[in-house]
Amino acid sequence: MSDQPIDPSVIETANERQSGDLASDLAALGEQLDRRGISIDRIVEAVRGFTVAVPSWGVGTGGTRFARFPGPGEPRGIMEKLDDCAVIHQLGRATPSVSLHIPWDRDDPAALKDKATSLDLAFDAMNSNTFQDHPDDPKQPLSYKFGSLSHADPAVRAQAVEHNLDVVEFGRAVGSKAITVWVGDGSNFAGQSDLSRSFERYLESARTIYAGLPDDFRLFTEHKMYEPAFYSTVVQDWGTNLLIAQELGPKAFCLVDLGHHAPNANIEQIVARLIFARKLGGFHFNDSKYGDDDLDAGSIDPFRLFLVFNELVEAGETLERLHPAHMIDQSHNVTDPIESLLRSADEIRRAYAQALLVDRAALRGLQDDNDALMASQCLKQAFRTDVTPILAEARRRDGGAIDPIAAYRASGYRERVAAARPASRGSGGGIV
Repeated sequence: MSDQPIDPSVIETANERQSGDLASDLAALGEQLDRRGISIDRIVEAVRGFTVAVPSWGVGTGGTRFARFPGPGEPRGIMEKLDDCAVIHQLGRATPSVSLHIPWDRDDPAALKDKATSLDLAFDAMNSNTFQDHPDDPKQPLSYKFGSLSHADPAVRAQAVEHNLDVVEFGRAVGSKAITVWVGDGSNFAGQSDLSRSFERYLESARTIYAGLPDDFRLFTEHKMYEPAFYSTVVQDWGTNLLIAQELGPKAFCLVDLGHHAPNANIEQIVARLIFARKLGGFHFNDSKYGDDDLDAGSIDPFRLFLVFNELVEAGETLERLHPAHMIDQSHNVTDPIESLLRSADEIRRAYAQALLVDRAALRGLQDDNDALMASQCLKQAFRTDVTPILAEARRRDGGAIDPIAAYRASGYRERVAAARPASRGSGGGIV
């Protein structure tokens, strides 16, 4: 039985006021697309089928290396995080699963499954944590200050491996089918660590984790160019990530975080190469201006997000066989996290819907004719199409809100949880 956190009448009342305008906007867009030989209903149905996981950590207020400014009604534990995640899915109908982070979200697996089921939620890929120390975790007494899976001390490596295997087992218990492994291992000074030996130690550790995977589990390894290791990072780019996945075996795949690249990197080309190698495992969606900013998806460069989805749609059946995981990974410092995640899920779906509008036959012909300008125009026509009515109709058909952020504010949810949850005090730095 579903136990939704917002009274359905709030959504119904809001939708009644907006349904007439939506019908008109949908009809106008439908006429426009019909002239281009595109069925708007087909696009709506495709969008309904596209979902993205929300991160459990994303419903709390994030921070920077300098400070964190808590918001009202922050969740105090995983059960309250799930309540907030349920709000996002109830209103937006695009986020039916949650990505957990261990040990932050550790709780009784049976209780977690029951709670998620009551909220119409499930669990996506698990996330391990060996990038910070855990003094309150008896299973991780050793420090990761100088690395984890690549640490020079075999005892630290063994602890990090065991943590990942523990996360896999926890994931099995809650119904997850994948683990994402990101490590902050690296060095801040030339000569601090041996670049070759540290990578060899990482691979040795990763092989042990891989050997412990259940048959139906996937391992996503994640690269990052820098931070906290500013001179060298052990898994620093997609090429190294691909090498790892190929070394480990058929259950190992590369996860692409949109913020883990140099500002001028061609991410859509990286995506195309990983699809070609049959090693694209999924995404952590966010946006960036300078580095790993973890900004709301589509808030800085929506065209780049569209171009990523253009490659995904172009891949067709090849991508379907890979079944990539789609997850959001953001830090919300100045906004209500629920509102940011609602908008981000919508922007991700927007990019997908726009990519579906590309005339693929025409584009291939223009490419083969070396007509650079018109090939670019073919993409721009799809990108410039306002698919807002399609997104709203997809939500409406699934029982969501036509305008989810407006409905959320009308519901008074934030005010209610702020009254029930003790206010958090400001703290020092920390991304999450």
